[in-house]
Amino acid sequence: MFSFLKKDKEKQVVDNIEESESFFSKAFNKTFSSIKNIVPQKKEKISFDEIEEILIEADVEYEIIEKAMNGLPSMISRKELRHRLVMLFEHAPEVDLSNLPKPYVRLIIGVNGAGKTTTIAKLAAKLKKEGQSVILGAGDTFRAAAIEQLSSWATKLDVPIIKTKHGHDSSAVAFDTISSAIARNIDNVIIDTAGRLQTQANLNNELKKIVKVCEKALENKPYQKLMILDGTQGNSAIAQAKAFNEIVGIDGIIVTKLDGTAKGGALFSISNQLELPIFYIGVGEKQDDLIEFSPDYFVDSLLDEIYVKD
Repeated sequence: MFSFLKKDKEKQVVDNIEESESFFSKAFNKTFSSIKNIVPQKKEKISFDEIEEILIEADVEYEIIEKAMNGLPSMISRKELRHRLVMLFEHAPEVDLSNLPKPYVRLIIGVNGAGKTTTIAKLAAKLKKEGQSVILGAGDTFRAAAIEQLSSWATKLDVPIIKTKHGHDSSAVAFDTISSAIARNIDNVIIDTAGRLQTQANLNNELKKIVKVCEKALENKPYQKLMILDGTQGNSAIAQAKAFNEIVGIDGIIVTKLDGTAKGGALFSISNQLELPIFYIGVGEKQDDLIEFSPDYFVDSLLDEIYVKD
């Protein structure tokens, strides 16, 4: 019986790897298409100039390109380039997501249009699929449409939601959501916040208040403040994340809309410049279109487009 269980577990691992690789190919389709314009045929070694052009085309900041390419030979092997590209993600701290407190709270932050609400729904669906309970907090009280949209997703996913009327105190929603999760023994809390620019002082003061309220409700237990970045903005999203990181301290990144851009290389810059982990990437509007980000899968998928496989 043990051997059957082992085979089932091995099959699940293989299936997960294949699913991840397929998802990455889908997510970075436009990025990979732009790469093929530079290197139409796969090779065993790629010239320094071609690699540099590929990374520029994929929207990697030139400072990052110089860091990655420094000291490489004129003709570069897959192994040489892979080592350098994976290293660009090593500045982000490793996060231990085992033995999380209950409830575990994720506060979702970002500018308007980045895909916060849809990402919350995807994350809730993923956690529920893993057998965990979830409650949502409609903390974007700035827009009535945001409350309606999140409520619609809560109904679709069959998860509870705490909400109030448009214009009410968003920090009170955060407190009530966490309190409800504690009372109902719910595993996960995901709280939406109003989309805001880093220059909007009143909304950013509100965000600071929400953070303080979350910490009070959790009695200073750990939780995550996650920034949603629009992948179509490429490197311009980095300035937004840096500003929000200074305001409240960001714990990690989720990058959305990667299927709609050829700027997938910006992930190198985002992770390296911010020194923050990228937890998930999203593509499409379906609730399953979210996957954990793996630097290894990302780099390997990129190199598979230009190098002959060993």
